[in-house]
Amino acid sequence: MSTLKDTAMAEIEKTEADHIEEARARLLDAALIHVMFDGWSPETLKMAIADSGVDPALAQLACPRGAIDLAVAFHKRGDRQMVAAMQAADMEALRYKDRIALGVRLRLEAVAQDREAVRRGVTLFALPQHAAEGATLIWGTCDLIWNTLGDTSEDVNWYTKRATLSAVYSATVLFWLGDESEDFTDTWAFLDRRIDNVMQIEKLKAGLRKNPLVQGFMAGPGRLLDQIKAPSPKTPTDLPGHISKG
Repeated sequence: MSTLKDTAMAEIEKTEADHIEEARARLLDAALIHVMFDGWSPETLKMAIADSGVDPALAQLACPRGAIDLAVAFHKRGDRQMVAAMQAADMEALRYKDRIALGVRLRLEAVAQDREAVRRGVTLFALPQHAAEGATLIWGTCDLIWNTLGDTSEDVNWYTKRATLSAVYSATVLFWLGDESEDFTDTWAFLDRRIDNVMQIEKLKAGLRKNPLVQGFMAGPGRLLDQIKAPSPKTPTDLPGHISKG
């Protein structure tokens, strides 16, 4: 009896946002089989509504822009799974570059069973009208990797770390989509090479900071790069550099 009462109370305590989020998740689960054939399209959303039993009016609230909202939800679900896997992984003995590579690998492994959905997403976000949102999603993934690894940078390095990892991540996804090697061994080798390239860039930057010819530009009161700061948690959400954690 108490279990039924607790369940009823939990339902009462759910907010409208909770119901919308649950509906979006149900629609996404139902959509994945159709994405393989129809992509992230209106037809896929229509079939997902029919298969999931979600009320069409609620589906409209969950996906006001249509199927693209499902594609965004799919990407963010992969991000959440990646963060959970990173937090559960034992990284103590790993070199820092290997921790970064593991983050990217765990992100791809989170969606390995839905590789065609990823391929269709890449196609969708390559369209001019959706390219900016696709870039934002990739930046958000890389931001989560750095944050989960405990990155504390607050200057221009906050941006360069995420920009370089975004390039690595994007290239690795494209390679992975065409990889037919067993257990994606070719992809992980490709990823390691890209991470090595990034580490070489970081070494170059460190050397430049020690060069007296560029120290005046790189550091010191009033210098240009010292004026660049990472976004504050209080930064308005409509400004560049802010990534929603939702």
